[in-house]
Amino acid sequence: QVQLVESGGGLVQAGGSLRLSCAGSGRSFSSYAMGWFRQAPGKEREFVAAISRSGGTTDYADSVKGRFTISRDNAKNTMFLQMNSLKPEDTAVYYCAARNTRSEFPTRDYNYWGQGTQVTVSS
Repeated sequence: QVQLVESGGGLVQAGGSLRLSCAGSGRSFSSYAMGWFRQAPGKEREFVAAISRSGGTTDYADSVKGRFTISRDNAKNTMFLQMNSLKPEDTAVYYCAARNTRSEFPTRDYNYWGQGTQVTVSS
């Protein structure tokens, strides 16, 4: 089992950047495929980005391709989401997620979730 804690959210102007972090507990962080999701007020939670166990393969929602970059440092049990060229529509609570898997591919299906961090982009 892994516990996930997000950080790095905040208030930023449109066009700005933020870097989210997700710290995982335990000694088998590299056994988990990881991802980011977000939920805006009044909307369902949506997929943002995913990364394979090794970090070698990534997957992005069309809405963030070219602006967001997902990465991970397994030695530090941490995953990141670099968000550039932020838009007001990126405003949401961002959640990190994990799934224990033997696959070397990213997934959009997770069973462990963090508590979320708020990202607000002002126009």
